[in-house]
Amino acid sequence: MSKILKPTFFSQPTILVAQKLLGKFLVRKIGGKNIAKKITEVEVYDGIKDRGSHAFRGQTKRNFVMFGPAGYWYVYLNYGMHWMLNIVTENKNYPAAILIRGVDGISGPGKVTKFFKINKFFNNKLALPKNKLWIEDRGIKIKKSQIKKGPRIGIDYAGPYWSKRHLRFWIE
Repeated sequence: MSKILKPTFFSQPTILVAQKLLGKFLVRKIGGKNIAKKITEVEVYDGIKDRGSHAFRGQTKRNFVMFGPAGYWYVYLNYGMHWMLNIVTENKNYPAAILIRGVDGISGPGKVTKFFKINKFFNNKLALPKNKLWIEDRGIKIKKSQIKKGPRIGIDYAGPYWSKRHLRFWIE
């Protein structure tokens, strides 16, 4: 039986939520049909001190969603070509989010959003069925031994400490 994850699920510490998201299902309603894929890879962006995060330079028109309440989508255009899908975590005024990097059979955040037809329309929307994009728990249990971790991808600009931290999680 599937259970829709509510905003309270995302109000927990970001690293914990990231690991709990592995094995959950990203679901998108398109034309009356639900498309769902299991989340297999995520990446954490945690707080104002995180040099790899959009929040590092403070709140802007682009990243304001990260500073809001948990359970909202933060969607932005990367390199002018790829939409990036993030779910906001923690508490209001603490900027944190998790990038959805991969789902079953699809690796890469730009490929995920392309497959699910995700764009700026979803930015600042709650992750609930009424907004046609949400996350479900379908009862799949991922053991801690199945979760691998490593550095985030493409953030060398953040310096050695932030670019080398193990803030990316995936299912092996």
